[in-house]
Amino acid sequence: MKSTLLWIFTVLFTIGIAIYQRATGPTYPVKDSIEIGNHEIDYKLLRSHGGTSDAPVTIEVPDDSFSGYVEYVRYKSGDEPKKLPMTFEEGELVTYLPNQPPAGKLAYDVYVKKEGQTIQLNSEKIVIRFKGAVPDFILIPHILFMFIAMLFSTRTGIEALIRGKRLYAYTLTTLVTLFIGGLILGPIVQEYAFGDFWTGWPLGQDLTDNKTLVAFIFWLIAFFKVRKNKRHRTWVVIAAVVLLAVYLIPHSMFGSELDYTTGQVETGKN
Repeated sequence: MKSTLLWIFTVLFTIGIAIYQRATGPTYPVKDSIEIGNHEIDYKLLRSHGGTSDAPVTIEVPDDSFSGYVEYVRYKSGDEPKKLPMTFEEGELVTYLPNQPPAGKLAYDVYVKKEGQTIQLNSEKIVIRFKGAVPDFILIPHILFMFIAMLFSTRTGIEALIRGKRLYAYTLTTLVTLFIGGLILGPIVQEYAFGDFWTGWPLGQDLTDNKTLVAFIFWLIAFFKVRKNKRHRTWVVIAAVVLLAVYLIPHSMFGSELDYTTGQVETGKN
């Protein structure tokens, strides 16, 4: 019964951390609502787009008396803004931002018009990053293994604190799943998305790669400590706290960014 309750807590805790990490990242859509006339307009503006298609910008509106447009510029390029008109299609105002090379970014503003009134939806420019398409057979296992790694990291930390008997098995599971998800599948995802397997230390400053490497090193140390002494707890707790801290860092912060002035992809950019 005690073990079941601990696992239930661990699962719920891990789900909460995963949602927090995703929702606070710079690629999570901007969601909000605004009132125009007597109508409340809900919207979701993309900050990430994968593949070779143009990125859709869609705003749900009550009828075709609404119109709108999008102004965009290539991020940090010094370009003059360009305007894209939005068309009414099946209850939505729709336009498409032009696709960019992997790691390319556009900064854009969305405007909605109604009876001579023009309102800018977003208070700050929305920055959308483009990337290559990542196949589901790579992306899904990557996400799954990273979730399991966090799950077992939390449970292993608890096991260390309660002086449980499964510390070695849980530590090994954490290490293996973190290695597969973060250091094997993670670089493959990176290659599909941005054309490089590894952009962390010592090759670059990508925060996702670097924080994964740091967490793995701490768990590797913890594993060798526990293998030597099955009752060892200190490094397990430290490693669990480090991985938790890693997951509390918003997803995709300080990643890859195309410099339009040089044509080079830089890392460690937000």
